[in-house]
Amino acid sequence: MAKEYKYVHYLWEDEIAKTITNEVDLFIYRSNLLGADLRLTNYGGGNTSVKIKDKDPLTGQATDVMWIKGSGGDLGTLKKSGCAALFLQKLLSLENVYRGREHEDEMVALFNHCIYDLDSKAPSIDTPLHAFLPFIHIDHLHPDAAIAIAAAKDGKKITQELFNGEIGWVEWQRPGFDLGLKLRACLQENQTKGIQLKGIMLGSHGLFTWGNTAYESYVNTLDVIEQCAAFLDTNYNKKKPVFGGPKINTSDHNKSIAAQIAPVLRGYCSSHRHMVGHFTDDARVLEFINSHDLEKLAPMGTSCPDHFLRTKISPLVLNLSATEDVSDVSAIKNKLLPQFDQYRKMYTDYYETCKHKNSPAMRDPNPVVILYPGVGMFTFAKDKTTARLASEYYINAINVMKGAEAVSSYTSLLRQEAFDIEYWLLEEAKLQRMPKPKALSGKIALITGSGGGIGKAIAKKFAEEGACVVLNDVNEERLNDCKKEFIKLYGKDAVASTLLDVTDAGSIQQACANAVLAFGGIDIIVNNAGISISKPIQDHSIEDWDKVYNILVKGQWLVSKQGINILRSQSMGGDIINIVSKNAVVAGPNNAAYGSAKSAQGHLTRLMAAELGPDHIRVNMINPDAVIAGSNIWAGGWAEGRAKAYGIPIEELPAYYAKRTLLNEIILPDDIANAAFALVGGLLNKSTGNAINVDGGIAMGFYR
Repeated sequence: MAKEYKYVHYLWEDEIAKTITNEVDLFIYRSNLLGADLRLTNYGGGNTSVKIKDKDPLTGQATDVMWIKGSGGDLGTLKKSGCAALFLQKLLSLENVYRGREHEDEMVALFNHCIYDLDSKAPSIDTPLHAFLPFIHIDHLHPDAAIAIAAAKDGKKITQELFNGEIGWVEWQRPGFDLGLKLRACLQENQTKGIQLKGIMLGSHGLFTWGNTAYESYVNTLDVIEQCAAFLDTNYNKKKPVFGGPKINTSDHNKSIAAQIAPVLRGYCSSHRHMVGHFTDDARVLEFINSHDLEKLAPMGTSCPDHFLRTKISPLVLNLSATEDVSDVSAIKNKLLPQFDQYRKMYTDYYETCKHKNSPAMRDPNPVVILYPGVGMFTFAKDKTTARLASEYYINAINVMKGAEAVSSYTSLLRQEAFDIEYWLLEEAKLQRMPKPKALSGKIALITGSGGGIGKAIAKKFAEEGACVVLNDVNEERLNDCKKEFIKLYGKDAVASTLLDVTDAGSIQQACANAVLAFGGIDIIVNNAGISISKPIQDHSIEDWDKVYNILVKGQWLVSKQGINILRSQSMGGDIINIVSKNAVVAGPNNAAYGSAKSAQGHLTRLMAAELGPDHIRVNMINPDAVIAGSNIWAGGWAEGRAKAYGIPIEELPAYYAKRTLLNEIILPDDIANAAFALVGGLLNKSTGNAINVDGGIAMGFYR
């Protein structure tokens, strides 16, 4: 029967568990349930394990094996392939060669000599912490409710009283072999007193709980965290208001302010490499950043190592009013630059004060977390996933500060301890093993008309090369279908979508704001939205003419104009690509509006390139021809018009177009996408004002 909880989710299903006969699979099932509730542990945080009897492949004798979540895995999505399996006795025997805390790092390499399953993931630094506890199933989690007590000044005393001595306490220490020995010592010390512990609290760090079955461990974990959360809940506002009470109110226009200032923040945060942003005005964030205690607590930084590694030593709190006129970019930059300089100096001083002789070189000194009182929280990182996770981790830290302050007073990691984690040689080695970034990693692209055809192909190419893409279209159904496809292909963090009518300045402004709120800014603008009408001049109506020019020429101008504001705010350069046409150079019969509009698009490209060069904004164009497959414009009567103009059946158009080219090739949307990538992929960073013909080779369309 399901147990009742108020503060955590009970997700165990007996009917499912009964079908799982393997103890390792039950351990995976339990892990997934724990990871599914972010109140129990954050993404990628925590560790779970199980100890079983298995057959030694060399002797055929029964042996003790420990399965544990591998390094860098996530409990919520953990599979057997993400685990490490080790000979338990070999692991325990490493105590015989352990030379003390100053030699911790050498022990990690020795874990590999204990591997049982040759397909194991790399064992994590927490492996000995599980090995030296004699329980079959063990959960090590980072629940906010428990860490709030662990990070409280009186955390040890509170833990003792709250659990009547049944939860042990081990003072803060960096994870490693010695911490595993201290966990064992804590357990044994209590056993000599006749106390059977059901868990151990790690100061400022997290919680260990256990059981002799997967279910027993799961329920024990929930019970302990539930008790912590209930205790905190009874203390909020009991002695004093949460975070000292509100100091300011949230701006009624906070999202608009965020959209305007985010590109400026992103530009400063990207002084070492392109960063992607995330914005949230979560109620928990606003309660903290609008409070009296913000100035006291924010500089202290976080306590849990998992939080700290992803959010840096402390956030940057902007010294700006929520009523500030952020539309004046120059004035805002003058106010923000000294604040960023001060943060960078603080970080440099922290590095220089705490570094060791063998410490890695100082990393990017820019903030990861930026708090704007009255507006919200921005996080910036190498990609959207990392930025979003940094935001989630800082919310965890806010929860911890809130709880610790309610029951005692909050304590953070000492600066030296924090440094020793951030610049741990093992962490550095892990960073060095990361795959090389893709060509468009850290870049954000807005491609108009990307619900289908050429625009969709360009968006796919950019996403494949690491970019975050902002899909848009005037057709909501087509846009929604496209977004679902992209999420399935590239994940939710790689894509955002927004309705966009390129003829409507208000629609463009809102779409760009949505893009900025999703990713922090824009680096690449592709003006692709198009329309075509194939008629003799006399058959064109005024409405026909205006529609073509509004979408192709006015649309390109309006989208570029709004995009240029964002690119200039970032001061990082950027790219504008205009999808023009062979018709810009030489037009076929019966398309006066389309051909002349394309010519205008081409000339506008050259004018923009000349004007924006000093800003390092490159403007180039691609001239396709006869892209029939997947193109939306061919469905609107254009194909019939072109077939009529050339006096051929409509089904012969692809072959007709191919035969008139020098290469005798049919042009596909992917061909245009490849050309677009060539312009922004890094090899042509010193090229602007250019045209790339993607038409199979039409001599009349050559530029002279």
